[in-house]
Amino acid sequence: MTLPAHFELGQGRTAVLLLHGVGGGRSIWYDGASGTASAIADAGFRAVAIDFPGYGDSAGSPTLGAMVQAVLDMVEHLRADRTVLLGHSMGGMVAQEVAARAPQVAAGLVLACTSASFGRADGAWQAKFVAERLAPLDAGLGMAGMAELLVPGIVSPQAPAAALKIARDIMAQVPESTYRVALPAIAAFDRREALVAIHVPTLLLAAADDRTAPPEIMQRMASRVPGSEYLCLPGAGHIANVEAPEAFNAAVVGFLQRHFSDD
Repeated sequence: MTLPAHFELGQGRTAVLLLHGVGGGRSIWYDGASGTASAIADAGFRAVAIDFPGYGDSAGSPTLGAMVQAVLDMVEHLRADRTVLLGHSMGGMVAQEVAARAPQVAAGLVLACTSASFGRADGAWQAKFVAERLAPLDAGLGMAGMAELLVPGIVSPQAPAAALKIARDIMAQVPESTYRVALPAIAAFDRREALVAIHVPTLLLAAADDRTAPPEIMQRMASRVPGSEYLCLPGAGHIANVEAPEAFNAAVVGFLQRHFSDD
């Protein structure tokens, strides 16, 4: 078993595995980015953030199967009493896939700024989405150039300049070859029918200005997950953990404290 690159903060019976988006990496959970790992650790939980295969210091290619296996390997390695999966965007899709394939693995889910489906892999909308996202790379701009073009369009209009810089810098560090594999993988994702089979505490965390995973999409997801909680963060877009870290982290910690605090 080859573990994904990761960092860990805090202690406790509950491990919270932090799963990043397609333009991210484990650094998005650091202090100075979102600070989510520290907020979770400070609340008495064990925060563990990984790089998916092909990201950061993790070897491999980010196919959906490989990303799921990275999560399963990490959970086995941690041997925590219980594990909560917190996935942002692509990470939320991976969390859903883990819940569908191995429902015994996760004691809880936080699905942030994500969706249950991009539709059929051969659908026209999906093909257009992938082509548009890859166009800057095809034009030779590289990941840094793509980040300059893409990030302003996925954050809230009132996102702080510092948040845009953080998001651009993190996306620029993603290898182009990794992004070219991961993007079609999520465009082919569809776990809509599996939502009703989720029977663990689940928080669906949306952002009011998210045009990539709009609140109405996430609210529909929540309506299909039995007993789930839904919360929409005002004044934030798709990278809500970086745009509004205090609100994002408070929502996550509150959920963890309601369902997983040790006696």
